[in-house]
Amino acid sequence: MERTGTKVKIAVAGKGGVGKTTIAGTLARLLAREGHPVIAVDADPAMNLKFTLGIKENPTPISALKDLIFERTGAYSGTGIYKLNPKVDDIITKYGAEGPDGVTLLVMGTIEKGGSGCVCPESAFLRSLLQHILFKENTVIMDMEAGIEHLGRGTAKGVDLMLTVVEPGMRSVETVSRIKKLGEDIGIHNIAAVINKVMDPEMAKKIETKLDEIGIPLLGIIPYERALIKADMEGKAPLDVGGEAVEHIKMLKEKIFA
Repeated sequence: MERTGTKVKIAVAGKGGVGKTTIAGTLARLLAREGHPVIAVDADPAMNLKFTLGIKENPTPISALKDLIFERTGAYSGTGIYKLNPKVDDIITKYGAEGPDGVTLLVMGTIEKGGSGCVCPESAFLRSLLQHILFKENTVIMDMEAGIEHLGRGTAKGVDLMLTVVEPGMRSVETVSRIKKLGEDIGIHNIAAVINKVMDPEMAKKIETKLDEIGIPLLGIIPYERALIKADMEGKAPLDVGGEAVEHIKMLKEKIFA
């Protein structure tokens, strides 16, 4: 990707526990330090992106704003009809949280799929908001869940890169293979991978071979780092602790912008 003047939109996805949140948050802060206006979107139900950004408390998850969502979508009318393009242009300012290096965090939250009541207005609102974010003049880093649930055909065209995070192990590779298919189904074709938590270079080579068979290019390899475990236990952001893994994430950033 071209570096100068580029406002990049990156969705980071992978199996739970592979370290995608660490990579997403660190990339967001590194880019912000270079002067990019960065919006970090936490679209993972775990809602842990705040920790890797160095933010103590999450802002209100957007999905929790039930009254606002129903008002903006017109779902209170009781007709079952609601707006598919509700007003969302003030949401970032009102419900985003600014963290270190000037990164703005926005937490999408989760939508309950069971029980009573229609979840359609919430889905429409989150989809509309995400589309608005992706087409703003900002760099956007999204921490996704494995199912990339918040993305759809209307928003996918705003994503420049789907960065899949893999750890050594076939279950992780299988998850990334499914993510690739989901991404391509909605129109995301620039999909790449980074192998994380590597202790054995030979295992990393085997994973790289599997990724090549799937058709996913490898952008970087990040070593297993005890300093990140310590940072997590102390409630510190990886970038504030440093270490070999953080240096490799810096190299990943350079590779993305090469």
